[in-house]
Amino acid sequence: MRTLLLTLDAFNTLFHPRPSIPAQYASVAHAHGLPRTQITPERIQSAFKAAYKEASKSHPNYGRDAVLRGQYGGPRQWWEDVVRSTFTRALDNPPSHSTNLPEGLIPALLDRFASKDGYALYDDAGDFIARMRRARYGTNGSSAGLEKRGGKRLGPFDRVFVGVVSNSDDRISVVLESLGVRVGRCRADEDITSGRLPGFEERGGGLTPGEEGDEGRDNDVDLVVTSYEAGAEKPNRRIFDVARRQAGRMALAVDGGDSESADEDWTCVHVGDDLEKDYRGAIAAGWGAYYIPREGDSEAPEGVRAVRSLVDLIPALEDYK
Repeated sequence: MRTLLLTLDAFNTLFHPRPSIPAQYASVAHAHGLPRTQITPERIQSAFKAAYKEASKSHPNYGRDAVLRGQYGGPRQWWEDVVRSTFTRALDNPPSHSTNLPEGLIPALLDRFASKDGYALYDDAGDFIARMRRARYGTNGSSAGLEKRGGKRLGPFDRVFVGVVSNSDDRISVVLESLGVRVGRCRADEDITSGRLPGFEERGGGLTPGEEGDEGRDNDVDLVVTSYEAGAEKPNRRIFDVARRQAGRMALAVDGGDSESADEDWTCVHVGDDLEKDYRGAIAAGWGAYYIPREGDSEAPEGVRAVRSLVDLIPALEDYK
């Protein structure tokens, strides 16, 4: 049996901020009483960039290493620090100054960017998800009656697992669900059971691939691997290895522990908008890759396999060699 593991980047590949992050920060700040004269999208843009860079340097990957040592609170604390630093800078206060922000401002922004309030699917992403659902499960989008190991073929592949591999915290799955994407329960599990890592998603402990709860449900995304949970960021090979391992475990669980799953012919392909982190990172990990340039009319460099739309992936995969 030939199996395809197809993974996609999330931010600026499947979905994007709507409107821009600076515009949303400014709008929410104004609603909480901060002055319009100082809090503008332009000021927020430069302040956010500096705050994000500072937090990434002091606590890489949402402070995961410090979390494992019991010295940091994880993504929620990380983003609270970024938001507070952003507005401190935008208000022209010294970075060391303790700025008293309006009550409710930080939670409002964290909640906004954990849902469809802050993001929108790209048009082609919605079409791609719908077409992949039909390709994997049939014309009515249901896998009822299909063999457990089968489903519909996609080109040379007997079955397909779809995942998201993202340099992000664990809100990705919640955002996707909010946007109407059916997301399975499989997550990364590296160093510590991912469900025990402090984060945004309440899962009540570690979840193993194929755990009860996904049965009978036709997911658009079978597994989500974030850098925070995997312990490495793209282009590091480790995050791709974690995704492949988790997909293998999922295959075993779906097949009832059939040892043949471990010996299947696997093809792994990753798709994303970042040439270095997504495309070249996947290639270096031994995967196939497609680059999808989202910024204006940017063209792919010579020799880089690219698609202009996620929908174009389907015929490319059907003809995959």
